[in-house]
Amino acid sequence: MSEDEKNLKSKEYSADNIQVLEGLEAVRKRPAMYIGDIGERGLHHLVYEVVDNSIDEALAGFCDMIKVIIHPDNSVSVEDNGRGIPVDMHEKEKRSALEVVMTVLHAGGKFDKGSYKVSGGLHGVGVSCVNALSIHNKVEVFRDGKHYIQEYECGKPLYPVKQIGEADKRGTKVTFHPDGSIFSVLEYSFETLSNRLRELAFLNKGITLTITDERQQNEDGSFLFTEFHSENGLVDFLKFLDENRENLMDEPVYIEGEKNDIPIEIALEYNTSFSENIHSYVNNINTHEGGTHLSGFRRALTRTLKTFAEKSGMLAKLKFDINGDDFREGLTAIISVKVAEPQFEGQTKTKLGNSEVMGAVESMVGEKLYYFLEENPKSARAIVNKVILAATARHAARKARELVQRKSVLGGSGLPGKLADCSARNPEVAEIFLVEGDSAGGTAKQGRNREFQAILPLRGKILNVEKAMPHKIFDNEEIKTMFTALGVSIGTDEDPKALNLEKVRYHKVIIMTDADVDGSHIATLILTFFFRFMKEMIEEGYVYIATPPLYLIKRGTQAKYAWTEDERKAIIDELAGGADKGVHIQRYKGLGEMNAEQLWETTMNPETRTLRRVTIENDVTADRVFSMLMGDEVPPRREFIEQNAKYANIDA
Repeated sequence: MSEDEKNLKSKEYSADNIQVLEGLEAVRKRPAMYIGDIGERGLHHLVYEVVDNSIDEALAGFCDMIKVIIHPDNSVSVEDNGRGIPVDMHEKEKRSALEVVMTVLHAGGKFDKGSYKVSGGLHGVGVSCVNALSIHNKVEVFRDGKHYIQEYECGKPLYPVKQIGEADKRGTKVTFHPDGSIFSVLEYSFETLSNRLRELAFLNKGITLTITDERQQNEDGSFLFTEFHSENGLVDFLKFLDENRENLMDEPVYIEGEKNDIPIEIALEYNTSFSENIHSYVNNINTHEGGTHLSGFRRALTRTLKTFAEKSGMLAKLKFDINGDDFREGLTAIISVKVAEPQFEGQTKTKLGNSEVMGAVESMVGEKLYYFLEENPKSARAIVNKVILAATARHAARKARELVQRKSVLGGSGLPGKLADCSARNPEVAEIFLVEGDSAGGTAKQGRNREFQAILPLRGKILNVEKAMPHKIFDNEEIKTMFTALGVSIGTDEDPKALNLEKVRYHKVIIMTDADVDGSHIATLILTFFFRFMKEMIEEGYVYIATPPLYLIKRGTQAKYAWTEDERKAIIDELAGGADKGVHIQRYKGLGEMNAEQLWETTMNPETRTLRRVTIENDVTADRVFSMLMGDEVPPRREFIEQNAKYANIDA
């Protein structure tokens, strides 16, 4: 018997390992309760659930290849080379273990500690939920030299599990077609799925993940295909994240080991930026709200760096205290822990609550980081100098921040003088338009509904916060005005970046800029500011982008608006049978070209307008895109523009 076979035998995975916790009945009735929503995010969540199962096989040491295929009809296949879901009879259920896994919510080997030490999919609802929300699902199992199959409709098996042939491989292949009567969106995004698979490759070094899109063909006739594989794991992840930032260190700090039976992997480095970018994961789940692993990391980082800096004598001339935030300015870090039984809390259930993890992370980081600093004096000096610079800037920023809150810089009502406020005081119904320029602001003020719509004109391009020091940001008039108008306060002595939304005045903040290159740039500057300093506003769903029309098309007494080139052509076809004769086309380059009535009708009226809500689908991707678009490094930005310019409508 080979070594692999012995290991496989010792990790026996059969029907006895499958535990049944509850039935499937409610999933189709209340899908959003199980997958978050029935829009684009929920649709993609189905793929993540199936991939999670394969990743669990990889974590257990039985799988190193996962393939995702998007088929032309937007059905998806996920195949791995793991052990294959057990097909033998489940003693309690009196049916195949495969059928139990696919048709009973929370049934699986993850609940049996002998089958999986840790599990990434445990936070979700399992492959049975995917099955329930698919009009058709086919599962193929390659196990013990045999090929098994079972198909389902809306979660119900069409026939018992059956063997259909021999197999010279092992693993599981799930092919599912989401139910159009449940999901409002049925088209999968290759980019969204690719971002998640890339993330999983970084978090699980040595595993290969591929994605094929059969809806898109290359020039040679092959399908669009991408492969993700990382030999160095988090160190590669760090390079990917900081590709557009200037590094301060010769090499990153890499920490890997196990403490109190908790596998811990951490990579960190410092750059010349002023933002803190820490991404934390538990069992491959991105813990957006942090938790005990992040707290342990921060405590160890602050304590260890402070101890080293004091011993080095570099803090001797500093006239004020350094706090924890100073140690994290310009820091990019990834924390990944594997926890056997994670306890999640917080609003979105992405905050780790296990108290034992804090001590384990703090202990390991403190020990390994201090060793790194002693062994790498050049990098250590660069880090401490960065911390001293951050502390000095914070001291200046504190004074500037206090000015933001003072009424002496405000109008008599305590609000900025140029804000045209609405009469509604309930933030749930009130909305504010951040409008580019005084001219468009004047038109918007005339066209708005004063009862619930406020207008704040912004003069010119606001500061690029990606490249500015914190005290410069709080000194900026337009940014001070936005903070005050929105009713939010930022910063405490303990955490200068903490955002307080208790007194937020509007639950819709709408960025309204011209439909040209300058307008897009201004919108990006404002979005960068929100992402870096008011991310909670985005996470709460308060930030939107208005979509003014590109064209007004007239023929005789008929007039129609077009938001895209396709709409423009369709309207010309409709009004003049495709001929331009007698058709007048006005291209709107600025909001000011519309009168108040037109702006209301097309862009501001809740009955007829289109608002795009700003969401953060993937924190890592968003961070990287903002640093690339708005940072100092030109080559990556040029490459991005060259790759994407063909999709943009750029005016001369």
